[in-house]
Amino acid sequence: MRKKTATSFKMPHTYVIIFGMVLLTALLANIVPAGEFTRVLDEASGKMVVVADSFHYLPKTGCSLFEIFTSIQLGFIDGAQIIFFIVFAYAFVYMLLKNGTFDAVVGAVLRKIGNRVHLLIPICMIAFGILGSTIGLFEETYGLLPIFISIAIALGFDAIVGGSIVYIAVAVGFAAATINPFTIGIAQEVSQVPLFSGLGYRIFCFVIFMGISIIYVWRYAEKVRKHPEKSILAGENLNFREVGTKEELMKRDFTLTQKISGLCFIFTVVMLLVGTIKLGWYINEIAALFIIMMLVIGLVSRFTPSQIAQYFIEAAKDMMFGALIVGLSRAIPVIMDNAHIIDTIVYWLSTGLAQFQGIASAMGMLFVQNIINFFIPSGGGQAVVTMPILAPVSEMVGLSRQIAVLAFQFGDGFSNIFWPTSVFMMCGIMGLPVNKWYKFVTPLFGLLFIAEIVLLTIAVLIGY
Repeated sequence: MRKKTATSFKMPHTYVIIFGMVLLTALLANIVPAGEFTRVLDEASGKMVVVADSFHYLPKTGCSLFEIFTSIQLGFIDGAQIIFFIVFAYAFVYMLLKNGTFDAVVGAVLRKIGNRVHLLIPICMIAFGILGSTIGLFEETYGLLPIFISIAIALGFDAIVGGSIVYIAVAVGFAAATINPFTIGIAQEVSQVPLFSGLGYRIFCFVIFMGISIIYVWRYAEKVRKHPEKSILAGENLNFREVGTKEELMKRDFTLTQKISGLCFIFTVVMLLVGTIKLGWYINEIAALFIIMMLVIGLVSRFTPSQIAQYFIEAAKDMMFGALIVGLSRAIPVIMDNAHIIDTIVYWLSTGLAQFQGIASAMGMLFVQNIINFFIPSGGGQAVVTMPILAPVSEMVGLSRQIAVLAFQFGDGFSNIFWPTSVFMMCGIMGLPVNKWYKFVTPLFGLLFIAEIVLLTIAVLIGY
């Protein structure tokens, strides 16, 4: 008698998962009625904001089968800025990898800290968290992900730890914003709340959220370092840059070229911060900085122009998996925009909030903002759409506008480590399977969401 063999479920390719989300979005576009708010220029923020009570339905647009595929093309066009930024950022890093500077730096760090490698996790996460919380650093860190993944692997951790040191830290810092101009700044201006008021409580929230995140990543990292077989990525055949063993890296000494390249790297980071904070730089200017410094490091390394060109092609090839994910996932907001269903969803979600009072209303705002973040992943974009509606609603139900801003801040930010609209792109950049990331991050997201509820409740009780 023939025995039955059990077949294990195999997770579909990341591109298949994203395309499935595109199809679901197209289905939603044919179900949800089209509608929009009237928008006017807000002089305080310089943004186009919605006018409360101005929602009106539009003739149904929907999304045809052919439009699904044109949306993919439009998604690549819409995501071109991010796509090429990722390529140029990694090309700069790749030059440091090719001339050995990266290995020499890791070796120097290992010699310095000895057996205290675990201290790198809280130190780096606090630094990235503060940058996200204050100056709104997020996309600017994309080029650093491959570096920290390689460092984590060299130290005996796994790629999830390396990616989390950057992605989790900067995302949580961005969400637990203290003076982030792209979220708190815009939301308070639109809500007519004094700019950066309520800072003390937000700093308290930042400490709580960062503490939860650091402890979670730290515990997982220690488990993987002591028992590699317990890594979520165990048995996965992933294409990460090969690094030497810890002992091999500790023997690497700096050459003059590598010392100069290291100084160039420090200069680049300093210019990135100065440009972002003082000069108003964003992706285009930072990408130009990466291109310039890629060429400078190539010349310092005495690479020929042809070698520099070849290494640039190799870097672009390494990043193409993640870059293409950006374009494919951008088809989702393109479909929603073209079908005019985002405002309808915001209207439906916001109209029910006036039925609640006190803490219940604050929780309703938190849930609404989390859901809206799936459809509007941009923090500033979400603020100009939702705050003109929710700020007056908060006063109607006996809450301060500051509570509405806090609910927006929590709902907008923390789900960026969970909602597919952000996770698909980040997993592509990190080279991680989407299902493995969700296995790692889901408990953390649950802990952070509980903290959001508790801290928002406390804010209501103390009259924040």
